[in-house]
Amino acid sequence: MNNLDKRIPESMTSEVLELASRNYANHSQAYSASELIQAGTEAQIPGEFIQQAIQEVRSRQNRRHKQRKILAIVGASFLAISGIWSIGTYNSFSRRASQVEAKWAQVENQLQRRADLIPNLVRVTQAYTKHEKEMVSLLQQSRQAYLQADTPEKKAVAVEQVNDAINRFQDYAANNSQLQSSQLFTNLQYEIAGTENRIAVERMRYNQAVQRYNQTIQQFPNSVLAQGLGFEAQSFFQTATTEP
Repeated sequence: MNNLDKRIPESMTSEVLELASRNYANHSQAYSASELIQAGTEAQIPGEFIQQAIQEVRSRQNRRHKQRKILAIVGASFLAISGIWSIGTYNSFSRRASQVEAKWAQVENQLQRRADLIPNLVRVTQAYTKHEKEMVSLLQQSRQAYLQADTPEKKAVAVEQVNDAINRFQDYAANNSQLQSSQLFTNLQYEIAGTENRIAVERMRYNQAVQRYNQTIQQFPNSVLAQGLGFEAQSFFQTATTEP
């Protein structure tokens, strides 16, 4: 069967007619070089100028086509480079954030170690000073406050309470000869001092990690990506007796 005799489905009819109409319009609006030369002759324009103009227009169109192609390549390259940069920068953010979390875990370990010494202080106090209920209560409350703190900011406040309780206990112990003569108390003093030193070291390392992280996400153009991805600056861990 001849292709011209094949039936066209009704669903294609409107699309075929629309495309044919568009093609005809484009064809009817196009002119051959001879037609343009003839039109130029009627307007008293020599044919060679018409041919020269045709070549110049074609050259311009070719240049525009090449420029669009170059722009498309540049745009695609820019998007590719931006994508690679974004992935690399995101990985850098994540790595810095993980380092902060790891350092904070070490700080928490040492803070927990010190908090765990408080029950021993309570036992020593109860063993040598039967009537020091206020001191016992202060120590117990400070430890409970620390255990309930669940963020670095709350931990910092709770650490102040622990510091105050331990300092008051040490002031009290300095004036209590029975405590001073206790080997258990002496051992606790050494443990507290060692823990304080470890806390200071881990706090310093944590704050250094926070500083590196904050610098990474706050530098331009990293800051733009960090804001879009939800990376926020972290706070230093500091107490009244320490500085970052």
